[in-house]
Amino acid sequence: MTIQEIQEEIIDEFDMFDDWIQKYDYLIELSKDVPLIDESDRVDENLIKGCQSKVWLHAKKEGDSVRFMADSDAIITKGIVALLVRVLDGQKCQDIMDNELHFIDAIGLKEHLSMTRSNGLVSMIKQMKIYALVFQAQ
Repeated sequence: MTIQEIQEEIIDEFDMFDDWIQKYDYLIELSKDVPLIDESDRVDENLIKGCQSKVWLHAKKEGDSVRFMADSDAIITKGIVALLVRVLDGQKCQDIMDNELHFIDAIGLKEHLSMTRSNGLVSMIKQMKIYALVFQAQ
């Protein structure tokens, strides 16, 4: 699936819920699906700077695509990173760099996050795009 198709799928899923309590519950469910980072990659250099909670993000290049693994010590944040991984994992470097993640605004996620979680979300996206840029240059 393309990045756009996955984003539309996520928007449709979140449209099924009537309120943000249900959407938070769904984020918690999604946190169980994130490809977990290996213990050996759970190091300070893989911590996302700017997050209130601890978020580890690691990536590796497979052909011209990027594989992402992540984890967090906060369940909502883990659900958020699970969404980002779902959209960008296995995608081509150029596609990751070129696509805007419009689903975040479409589902109302950013407006329902605290300022520190919102800053952390931006930091996660930035780091994922940096990985793609570095791998593209290799």
